[in-house]
Amino acid sequence: MPPDKPVEIWFQDEMRLGQKNTRVRQWARKGTRPRQPADQRYQNAYLFGAICPERGTGAAIMMPAADTYAMQRHLEEISKIVSDGAHAVILMDQAGWHTTSALEIPQNLSLMFLPPKSPELNPTENIWQYLRQTWLANRTFDTYDAILDAGCEAWNNLIARPQTITSIASRNWAKVGQIE
Repeated sequence: MPPDKPVEIWFQDEMRLGQKNTRVRQWARKGTRPRQPADQRYQNAYLFGAICPERGTGAAIMMPAADTYAMQRHLEEISKIVSDGAHAVILMDQAGWHTTSALEIPQNLSLMFLPPKSPELNPTENIWQYLRQTWLANRTFDTYDAILDAGCEAWNNLIARPQTITSIASRNWAKVGQIE
């Protein structure tokens, strides 16, 4: 990492979105039991997302599978969103498609891997929870295109709310120049 460049801290993860969708609690009158849709089909796609809490922004792509090809495309997308002249350190888990030597890391990015079995360290997990609770849960999707549309719409809604990204994803231990 070049020492003279500003550094941005990013967090990355991926989320499966599909016809077997999440259900969340909802308010209802006492004594009633609201219906929630359920689907038994199995089509799904993956939302690869990365966020920069400091800037309140992110980069994402929807892909049919979570694999090296998808991760490569995602890194290229993140690279485009990093501030001009800055270098991004991307914190992520150690999924096989994150750690493979087949990835060509763009020059303005560095990867840093979180310890195994520690999703609590990655605020992108909280972003997924927010997307599901706010725009994706309690729905069914008739087609694969509907899954893609819903994932893109949810992400675009999130990106339109930079203060929400900052609020959900900021971590005191992940600030540039912080010494404790």
